[in-house]
Amino acid sequence: MDQPKLERLLRLMKMLTANTTYTVDDLAERLAMSRRTVYRYIDTFRAAGFVIKKSGDCIRLDKESPHFREISQLVHFTEEEAVILRRAIESIDDTNLLKQNLKRKLYSVYDNKTLAQTVVRGRHAPNIHALIGAIEQRRQVILKSYQSAHGNAVRDRRVEPFAFTTNYVQVWCYDTEDDACKLFKTSRIGGVETTEVPWQHGPEHREGYIDIFRMHGEHRHRVRLELGIRAYNLLTEEYPLAERDIRETGPDKWLLDTEVAGYAGVGRFVAGLLDDIRIVESSGLRQYVRDYLSANMPHL
Repeated sequence: MDQPKLERLLRLMKMLTANTTYTVDDLAERLAMSRRTVYRYIDTFRAAGFVIKKSGDCIRLDKESPHFREISQLVHFTEEEAVILRRAIESIDDTNLLKQNLKRKLYSVYDNKTLAQTVVRGRHAPNIHALIGAIEQRRQVILKSYQSAHGNAVRDRRVEPFAFTTNYVQVWCYDTEDDACKLFKTSRIGGVETTEVPWQHGPEHREGYIDIFRMHGEHRHRVRLELGIRAYNLLTEEYPLAERDIRETGPDKWLLDTEVAGYAGVGRFVAGLLDDIRIVESSGLRQYVRDYLSANMPHL
């Protein structure tokens, strides 16, 4: 087998055994391949003895497959080992760019239940465990006294939880009131009441795009920024994922070429560093920054 095909198979395997679930369309888009190729690779896994599970439009490799268990032995940590590793990783300074990469690699080894037992602590743990159970049972839940960031409203929300972001900071849910997939911060959930109502909107469960500024949405907008040394340092310290979209263009000059889900995150960052950032491309971002400065600094 040629190396590019092997790499694609391994990337597909990683996604099919992740803590989240994907449809064939999701897989094709994220891996930049056709649906037909995805199905062909899945058939390759099946022919090799892997157990394929389907849930609605979502598909994954069953972790109970003998082959998967054999492979996972190579990267498996005991619960005690995971705790030690987690403590060691958490002791690394937050400005270290490798910290988030190490955490993601450790967390990708575990399913939701095992991971939560080793890394979830504190007052939010019961809510996260309840959400994990609801995802496994495919049931609707009521997020009790959820504190919305918009309008500071506090009210109950009936949702269908289906996936977590890294480290359980947020949970993807289908909001039955607004008929849309949304991210809910686990720290803002007052309590979780699991209902007896099964998912009603499984085929509509979709994880939206999360950009390097931790903003999410269904649409993507390309932005290109020229950064000076201060902007570069602050960006990579505050938003480590930005490193993947940055290249050096000259002495103390870098180009950020990325896609954002909206202009709020990048706009606020740019507005605070106008003397060290030049917007190379994005008329939408330019307008957002103008409006932001006009609203927040009317004296300028």
